[in-house]
Amino acid sequence: MFIQTEATPNPNTLKFLPGRAVLETGSADFPNEDAAKASPLAARLFEVEGVTGVFFGADFITVTKSDADNQDWPHLKPAILASIMDHFTAGLPIMGEGEADRVAAKPSAADYEGADAEIVEQIIELLDTRVRPAVANDGGDIIFHHYEQGIVTLTMQGACAGCPASTMTLKQGIENMLRHYIPEVQEVRPVEDMPA
Repeated sequence: MFIQTEATPNPNTLKFLPGRAVLETGSADFPNEDAAKASPLAARLFEVEGVTGVFFGADFITVTKSDADNQDWPHLKPAILASIMDHFTAGLPIMGEGEADRVAAKPSAADYEGADAEIVEQIIELLDTRVRPAVANDGGDIIFHHYEQGIVTLTMQGACAGCPASTMTLKQGIENMLRHYIPEVQEVRPVEDMPA
C-alpha cells in the first residue's frame, strides 16, 4: 500500500491519500479525541502525540497537528502513515458500528418553509457544485449549517477548520459567490462566529 501526502493551505493540516475509498458517502469530522471514539481509525490517529484533529473525505484523510514547536511534520508523518497503513492492511472498519448516521446527518431545505426553503436549496446547490469539490481538493469540507434573515452559517471541517485563509475564503470567495447568485444572502459566517 502506497499512501501519498499533499500539503493543504492550513500549515497545521496534511492530507493523506491511501489510494482507496475512505468513506462511501459524505464526510466525517473528528475535532477532538472524544469525537474520534466513533471511528477506530480516527481513534488510532489520535494516539499519535501531537494530533489534534482528523477528517475523512471520500478518498482522503486529513490530519491536523498541534502548532507547538516540538510538533513538526517530519516527526509526526511516519507515525501517521504507519497508523493508516496498519489500519487498512488489517481490514478494520473506518467507522464504528452504528456510527454511519454520524456521517450522513446534515441540514437541508426540507428543514425550512416557503421562500427560505427555496433560498436554502439554492445555497446548498451552489455549495455542493462549486465550493465543496474545490475545498475537498485542499483536504477539507464546508457544510451548510443554517440560514436566517440573510445570514448563512457554515461549518468548516478538516483542513478548513482553523486555517489562516478560512476567513478570506468565506468572505471573499463564498460570500461573494452566494450574494451574486442569491440576492437575499447578506453575509456568510462560520458556525463559531454565530451570536449567542
